[in-house]
Amino acid sequence: MPMRLTAMATMTMRITITATITMIMMTTTTMATPRMITGTITTITTTSIATTPTITTATAMLMTTNEPADAAGLAAREAAALYRLMTWLSPAFPVGGFSYSSGIEWAVEAGDIIDVATLSDWLDAMLGDGSGFCDATFLVHAWRATEAGDEASLADVAELAAAFVPSRERQLETNSQGRAFIDIARAAWDAKGLDAMVAACRAAPVYPVAVGLVAALHGVPLAPTLHAFLHALVSNWISAASRLVPLGQTDSQRVLVMLEAAVAATANRALNATLDDLGSATFRADLASLRHETQYTRLFRS
Repeated sequence: MPMRLTAMATMTMRITITATITMIMMTTTTMATPRMITGTITTITTTSIATTPTITTATAMLMTTNEPADAAGLAAREAAALYRLMTWLSPAFPVGGFSYSSGIEWAVEAGDIIDVATLSDWLDAMLGDGSGFCDATFLVHAWRATEAGDEASLADVAELAAAFVPSRERQLETNSQGRAFIDIARAAWDAKGLDAMVAACRAAPVYPVAVGLVAALHGVPLAPTLHAFLHALVSNWISAASRLVPLGQTDSQRVLVMLEAAVAATANRALNATLDDLGSATFRADLASLRHETQYTRLFRS
């Protein structure tokens, strides 16, 4: 009996028939695996009077739960959004992120960060209880205000975000990157309404506000924008630490793996946070950004 399977199916078959009386038993089991979201295993047992049982196993695995297995790929809009996020938040996008360490340089000199474990702990706190969560929340509210065309709300978010940094160097870091992001967007990734929304901020928007604003004008969905922003933020922190501790490339990747769950949790919190939920409890990291201003030997601007 011929069988048809979906694309990406694997099939092993061994059928021996030597009699005319045949019994067929079919069992279908649904499975979930970490990387292949859903799968169906169909086991067909064929038994005849004069034969030994033979088993046919067909496994069809789908990469997504809401698209057919033979889907051609991303929709045009999804592909465009992914392309833009990968461009805007790449280390190659010229906002100068490589020149800032967010106080990590002082933390290394003070002995707070000395290896993979201490770096992971430091960055986990910055993500969940410090600037990572705050910047993520500002991005969310800037995106939503821009998407709604609410210039007054956008101005309030931009003003609060600019006032929320704890030191002069952190102010320089977020202001300079935000200004560069807007300038490059105007020059290469312009969108209708960009100038009007930037003007509504009453001053050059800081980095997370700039990213949220431009992403909304380009129609890039909020959730992937937020996750990509946090991934880029953490990657930049790790890059700075790898030069300061120093760490090897493999150890740097281990830290990125260790922070995957923290990035996802911070993004989910920020998506549901109000501006009243903003706050920071990373006093040591804030002190590091303050003391970096007078650090004798420095590679980074913050």
